[in-house]
Amino acid sequence: MDDELRDRIREAAETNALLNAVKHDSEAQVGAIMGPLMGENPEFREHGDEIPGVIAPVVERVNGMDAAERRERLAELAPDKLEELESEDEGEDHPLPDLPNAEEYDTVRMRVAPNPNGPWHIGHARMAAVVGTYKDRYDGEFICRFDDTDPETKRPDLDAYDAILDAIGYLGFEPDDVVNASDRVETYYEYARELIDKGGAYTCSCPQGEFSDLKNNGEACPHRDKDAETTRSEFEAMVDGEYDSGEMVLRVRTDITHKNPALRDFVALRMVDTPHPREAAEEYRCWPMLDFQSGLDDHLLGVTHIIRGIDLQDSAKRQQFVYDYFDWEYPEVIHWGHVQVDAYDVPLSTSSIAELIEDGELAGWDDPRAPTVASLERRGIRGEAVVDAMIQLGTSTSNVDLAMSSIYSNNRDLIDDDSDRAFFVRDSDDHGGLVERQIVGGPDAGEPPLHPDYEERGRREIPVTNGVAVEGDDLPDHGERVWLKGYGCVRHTRDAFEYTGDDIDAVREEGVDVIHWAPADGPRLRLRTMDGDVSGVAEPGLLGYDADDVVQFERIGFARLDEVADEAEAESVAYFTHP
Repeated sequence: MDDELRDRIREAAETNALLNAVKHDSEAQVGAIMGPLMGENPEFREHGDEIPGVIAPVVERVNGMDAAERRERLAELAPDKLEELESEDEGEDHPLPDLPNAEEYDTVRMRVAPNPNGPWHIGHARMAAVVGTYKDRYDGEFICRFDDTDPETKRPDLDAYDAILDAIGYLGFEPDDVVNASDRVETYYEYARELIDKGGAYTCSCPQGEFSDLKNNGEACPHRDKDAETTRSEFEAMVDGEYDSGEMVLRVRTDITHKNPALRDFVALRMVDTPHPREAAEEYRCWPMLDFQSGLDDHLLGVTHIIRGIDLQDSAKRQQFVYDYFDWEYPEVIHWGHVQVDAYDVPLSTSSIAELIEDGELAGWDDPRAPTVASLERRGIRGEAVVDAMIQLGTSTSNVDLAMSSIYSNNRDLIDDDSDRAFFVRDSDDHGGLVERQIVGGPDAGEPPLHPDYEERGRREIPVTNGVAVEGDDLPDHGERVWLKGYGCVRHTRDAFEYTGDDIDAVREEGVDVIHWAPADGPRLRLRTMDGDVSGVAEPGLLGYDADDVVQFERIGFARLDEVADEAEAESVAYFTHP
């Protein structure tokens, strides 16, 4: 990062910190401004790991101002943002906009409607984070409805139902209702029959290509004007499974000359030969299309507000035709852009992740290289950190970028105080390999603190009598000194470290580097990271922790312990959380 970029980051951080402090009338937090900072300045993203350290002094300076000074400085830097703040209602403190017409409903009722064709990737978490936040804000209700009525092209994964509910729980929310659309097929049939009786639907056996040509030319297919009795009879034959896939569909009668061809006489139900994987639904062959199923369910389940992608605007328009036939009021709709996530080489796609797992390129949905909710949880990232980053993205119709560094910053604020420090020396070519040296002279052990900010927690004793291991990149030239953190200053001879007894001024005034280390015979550890696994040696105290504990490996980052070995000869496993 060059000086010019560093200055730009500081300037942008000052504006965002002032905005955050003035808006909430409290001290700004590094984690709270990371999301807006990265969203407004995508060119900063590649330096995400360094940015918290750059902006922390800026935030500290802003927090040192009184309220009047902050407002005055914000007026200098961003008068438009201050004006926007002042125009907001006093007392409102919400990162998300108000739901439209929320006051007109006795209970705000929203839904997350996942297709359970696999566990959630990170992008899926945005909907649950926002809907759950709105539920809490309006004291409303939150439905999880599994839209699982496509047994073929988006075939449900039986394990995904529970995995998705687990992901929602990890984010900190619990649905008020859980519904499987595949349990409601008879309900869709019931309303299809009523729609036929109202003249709103007809059966059509046109080959798909032929109907498409007619539709695009604004011409009705020959089946459009058949009487309701014939349509009803043919629909019952669909229900009874008497047609093959593609042989017959039920279409909603809309406007065959509508200016948007996508809205012309769309399919409500069709035949599917592939049995549903759920035993309770495996006998059905006549399945609703998503727009028909979802539209009915939103009304029947009392949904008041829908959030959906901007690319699904036609869905609301198609469903409106059905609502008009039944004389229903359509729910309030918020359309938003897609979320894109940085820091991963793996596509944000359920099918792509599943394929990589099947091919053995990923170990599973919780592989640290996978952009999934399960991976974040296994790495030790708290759901609250994910939710906070997601809601900061807002509900804009534009596509938005989620910088993982904003999640990391939020999580760092949550776990730093509770995470003990530990040493881990990586045996990796990327770090110069692992080098062992005997200690000549000096104490028999190092005693670094468990946490530098909480001396009362005590110190950890790390023996050096059998030599120490350091990373090759940290090894000084012969004759040069280095400071073993928590132990002291040593000089590198040809095959040993000689203890010098120098005090800390060697670091502060003479520029001696401070490095981490571990006993040469320390317990083995494998650290699973987004760049692959790396093995090495840790300090003995690591074996005293439990699986699921989070520690900070000094100069490396936080890690969640996944498997703690019973003895030093066995290998423990940890998942890298973030820097």
